[in-house]
Amino acid sequence: MKPFCALLAVATMIVTPAFAADTSSITIGFTASRTGPLNVDSTGQERGFEFWRDEVNSKGGIQVGDKRYQVKFASYDDQSVGGRVQQLYTRLVNQDKADFLFSPYSSGLTAAAAVISEQYGKIMIDSGGAEEKPFQLGSKHLFMVITSAGHYLSGAIAALKEKNPHAKIAMVYSDDPFSKTVLAAAKEQAKEAGLEVVMDESYAPSTTDFGPIVNKIISSNADAFMGGGHYSDGATLARQMYDQKANLKWISILVAPADDKFSELGAAALGVTVPSQWEPQVNYKPQFGPTTEEFAKAFEAKLHQKADYHVASGYTAGVVLQHAIEKAGSLDTEKVAKALDQTDVTTFFGHIKFAADPKHHGLQVAHEMVLAQWQKANGEVARQVVWPTSAKSADLIYPINAGH
Repeated sequence: MKPFCALLAVATMIVTPAFAADTSSITIGFTASRTGPLNVDSTGQERGFEFWRDEVNSKGGIQVGDKRYQVKFASYDDQSVGGRVQQLYTRLVNQDKADFLFSPYSSGLTAAAAVISEQYGKIMIDSGGAEEKPFQLGSKHLFMVITSAGHYLSGAIAALKEKNPHAKIAMVYSDDPFSKTVLAAAKEQAKEAGLEVVMDESYAPSTTDFGPIVNKIISSNADAFMGGGHYSDGATLARQMYDQKANLKWISILVAPADDKFSELGAAALGVTVPSQWEPQVNYKPQFGPTTEEFAKAFEAKLHQKADYHVASGYTAGVVLQHAIEKAGSLDTEKVAKALDQTDVTTFFGHIKFAADPKHHGLQVAHEMVLAQWQKANGEVARQVVWPTSAKSADLIYPINAGH
């Protein structure tokens, strides 16, 4: 058996059945990183997809005109490998007959999937890739529900400037499209804020020994750190900075601290901040869909775990697509795309609006992130919203424990 055939054979074994022949259902296709280094973050997003599907179906399905449609999924394990994504999305379109698509997790995988969704003219809701580049290529059917990468660390820089206008920042990040985009924008924003960037270095995403890099951070005399990438490298980096006593007063790490699993780092987690797409402490008044309290309680009751922002963003992808289909009153791609173009609403996740100009079509332009910090209160370790101050659930701790 040739390698490609072997991959598809494996994929076929784990795919959920296609339901193209069922005219009373809508099939949504996606890949998830059920294995590989993106597994932790991708799992949250997939649980959000599934939770939304189960809620919609329990209420009778999506209303399209005078008919309701149950939601079915067709999905595969992309193994966190970009090379598999285009093969699998092609299969989702041509063999599983997906009506709509959700993005994989991460900017790199989403960019690969977007090539296929645009090639076949399929709407893809992006809740896992924050890089702006796929939205600068004339895409017509790609829509991002999360804040884009260029704004990920804007809140961290503003908060750090308020605490220390002369901070010296070490920027160390994974050599992947998302992380590089985030830190490139953050570097410019830090300079504009008058902060000094004393170290700017990337590392291979597969890095597990950060010892030499931590030594460089210490030698740079940085008192603040911004960087990371995804869960595995970000959590490892936080642990090793703590173990080597990097003596930092501020740490902002991408993605990893947004997962509850990060608390397993114990003392190494305390004080670490993370830009977050959503936290359960932030309340928006939704124009449709559940409130934050309703969403968080229902998810915890069903899954016996707390929802994080990856879960919330995955759920929001479904809610926004559902809203557009019901507004369009049709499953026709162009009619639903037009409804998405006109979307300007607030959900429990925040304000959602897409750029309509051809140079940035589908890019998220309204959603705002918050900054969360791991803190210990009343014997419990938890994330607290610390920025912006109008949304805070606790005061920002600065400087953090000298052990960092």
